[in-house]
Amino acid sequence: MLNRDVSAPPRTTGESTAPNRRWLVLAVVSGSLLLCGIDLTVLHVAVPSMSRELRPSAAQLLWIVDVYSLALAALLVTCGTLGDRIGRRRMVLSGFAAFGLASAACAFSASTGQLIAARAALGVAAAMIMASTVAIIRVVFTDDRERALAIGVWTSAHSVGATIGPLVGGIVTEHWGWGAVFLVNVPVIVVILAVGARVIPESKNPVPRRWDVASVVLSVTGLAGVVYALKQAGEHAGVDTMIAVTALGGAALLYVFVRRQRRLAEPLLDFSLFAERRFTTATLCVIGCFGSYVALLFFLTQWLQQVGDYSPLRAGLALMPLAAANAVGAVTAPWVSARRGNRWSLTGALVLFAAAYAAIAAVGDTAHYGLLLLPLLGAGYGAGIVMTLGADSIMSAAQPERSGEAAAIQETSFELGAGLGVAVLGTVLALVYRTGLPDVAGLTTADRSHAEESFSAAEDVAARLPSSTADAVLDAARQAYDHGFTIVAITATAVLIGTAVMAAVMLRSAGAGAGES
Repeated sequence: MLNRDVSAPPRTTGESTAPNRRWLVLAVVSGSLLLCGIDLTVLHVAVPSMSRELRPSAAQLLWIVDVYSLALAALLVTCGTLGDRIGRRRMVLSGFAAFGLASAACAFSASTGQLIAARAALGVAAAMIMASTVAIIRVVFTDDRERALAIGVWTSAHSVGATIGPLVGGIVTEHWGWGAVFLVNVPVIVVILAVGARVIPESKNPVPRRWDVASVVLSVTGLAGVVYALKQAGEHAGVDTMIAVTALGGAALLYVFVRRQRRLAEPLLDFSLFAERRFTTATLCVIGCFGSYVALLFFLTQWLQQVGDYSPLRAGLALMPLAAANAVGAVTAPWVSARRGNRWSLTGALVLFAAAYAAIAAVGDTAHYGLLLLPLLGAGYGAGIVMTLGADSIMSAAQPERSGEAAAIQETSFELGAGLGVAVLGTVLALVYRTGLPDVAGLTTADRSHAEESFSAAEDVAARLPSSTADAVLDAARQAYDHGFTIVAITATAVLIGTAVMAAVMLRSAGAGAGES
């Protein structure tokens, strides 16, 4: 999923690594990236159990889920630049330690605010790890063929982690509760940290890029402002003055950030790459596809458990065909591209993903999982092809000497897509649920207002009502959530169809180029 230029190691100074230790270094950094991938999706299955205990609002629930990927996306490039200056080994080991501490903080969070803060810290730690590991691999593996193999193993670790996350979450939540999904990280991190401290060599860029603090602040606060406003609009079923001001303020900061990058000699993100239409189109394809895929993982687990009454383990197992098909799509993508070309392979895969999303919306019945199986396989396979070929198109559209900058944008697009996908579609679901909750006889205005906040809030209301009224409240909540999930699927379908049209039109080239063949 995360590609890098593997043609030559980066300019660096530092320690050398014993030849027999290079594969141990690869195991350490790949293991850490596996954990980063798992933590992207592991909480999805545990959300209903966590919601019943912490009682987050609709907006708070979305923050819990996607603040991890948003923090990771916002700081990925920054941590890479900082690691080049202070030492990549120091950055990665600090990331390992922070990841373990943040995982423990997530597990023992006693309130929604604590869990959101801990998840944000987990995202920061993941950015510290992911930003420098590929540079370490390129320093350790000096042979071109070995380095290509090592990069391939490292790349697949994140995808495998994201794929098995829901299953791990289901197994752990079923037996030990939602907090245990984070405690799994701690002993693994202890081992990784102990081994990594002994085998990972130190390296730095002798001529590091300038670390622009102002750009970091502008990008992080601007993105946070826009996403916060989006979530609040969904929770309150409308836009008030405060939400509008926050959204406009965040957008203004992002605009200033982009303008600043265009003026700097050494920008945090080089936006001049987006002048190449195929680069821009491929990046948007990745953001749209990966965002829709992660959102599908998240909302399916909630839908199956809250509407279909699945257990966490059963919900995790139900997602395995989707995850397996995604892996098959990623593996077979080069073969598909060789036969049809990147342009039409991407377009066809996006259409397949959109059709599968539409089929899931049409089936809309958790009681007939067999009818969902084929759409899940289609969604996973189509998404796997898009993720692989989209990443390849991003790298191919950039000039070879700018491959490092292109790779940074590519990595950020995956994580940003994951965060924005859950944020945007989650806001749609919260809005539809809040406005579509049917009236229930005997329910007070205060109780109805509370039940409108989220499905877990409706369960909280039902718990203190007579059985007949409680059943009616839960049925109404399931109906509203089911309708919200259908609207989310339709919205994602429209986004994917639009992305497919864009790919078909914008990835064409006059000759046989990366976007065409």
